[in-house]
Amino acid sequence: MTYAKRLQALMFGLAISASIPALAAPVEGRPVEYQLNLQMPVTKIASEINDLHTWMMIVCMVIFVAVFGVMFYSVFKHRRSLGHKPATFHESTAVEIAWTVVPFLIVIVMALPATKTVVAMKDTSNADITIKATGMQWKWGYDYLKGEGEGISFLSNLKTPRSQVGAPGVEPTEARGVNYLMEVDNEIYVPVNKKIRIVLTANDVIHAWMIPAFGVKQDAIPGFVRDTWFKAEQIGVYRGQCAELCGKEHAFMPIVVNVVSDADYTKWVEGEKKKMAALADDPSKVWTIDELKVKGEKVYTTNCVVCHQANGKGVPNAFAALDASPVVLGAKAEQINVLLHGQKSGKYPTEMPGWKQLSDSDIAAVITYTRNNWSNKATENIVQPAEVLAARNK
Repeated sequence: MTYAKRLQALMFGLAISASIPALAAPVEGRPVEYQLNLQMPVTKIASEINDLHTWMMIVCMVIFVAVFGVMFYSVFKHRRSLGHKPATFHESTAVEIAWTVVPFLIVIVMALPATKTVVAMKDTSNADITIKATGMQWKWGYDYLKGEGEGISFLSNLKTPRSQVGAPGVEPTEARGVNYLMEVDNEIYVPVNKKIRIVLTANDVIHAWMIPAFGVKQDAIPGFVRDTWFKAEQIGVYRGQCAELCGKEHAFMPIVVNVVSDADYTKWVEGEKKKMAALADDPSKVWTIDELKVKGEKVYTTNCVVCHQANGKGVPNAFAALDASPVVLGAKAEQINVLLHGQKSGKYPTEMPGWKQLSDSDIAAVITYTRNNWSNKATENIVQPAEVLAARNK
């Protein structure tokens, strides 16, 4: 174990022991109270980053002590009260060369290992599993693109109840849990010791996918595709957050990665595919309006309520109201198109993203719910999944 790793382990132990009783036992992959250093690394890249951090802090400390030590010694030793006279020279070629060459060599010594690590961070080739992560206000969408688990897709929302969060001027009504604001309803599962490539984009504003224990932080930018990777060497649950200020719910975009054994990962994949098969709806099925409204309310609460609010009034000057909306009260084909492809608006600063990741029945249900809720009484008041499928295939 290197000196840097020993120091990292010591500081992590001090942080754990200094924590409140509820955090006395080590908890993998999240910050703890009174933590004195970076999170313990569980990937090679994170270990290199932490070693570089410790090494450069030592170099900076040595430079600080040396420079200020010489300066204070000179001031004290050559003070006027001892009879010293100020020097009269104006330049020294040797000094000029020394304070140019020495810092240059220090920078080179620091840059070489840093460059090696940065190059390794960008090498996303030969991944065992590729996962697409899409940032959106304010949740993450995940699609397993290659490798075991290909085809799995889900949304990951904040799991912490609003009763723990409170509101401006309103105290929370429930005690906050250990993983407050760092827990989700759908976690990412990956196998241990496998290279995982994360392909990143966003469908509204800039987000960032960050897991400190993996040494990963990459921006997700609308209209661009970027990627990063990690290879976790220890089984556990690792937590991170969106690291770009993306709007008023920025603090409510946690990321949770569950690293499991190969056998447990295979079991999870099989379970997810069974769930997806069970949820796959027959697009030719004709739903009653009451069935669609019940299902639509659940879809709306999970995906839409943050922006458009439970009362459908939206947020003034930010998010459009759905109550009495001309889109909701207009032709249903237009609303289906908005749900599938999104909508740009000159009136509101935030665009409406597309929701193609929702199933045909989910889109049909949430549209039907909005067209029959609040004060809305649309003429075309029901949408069937077959209509959404037809619009999707155009």
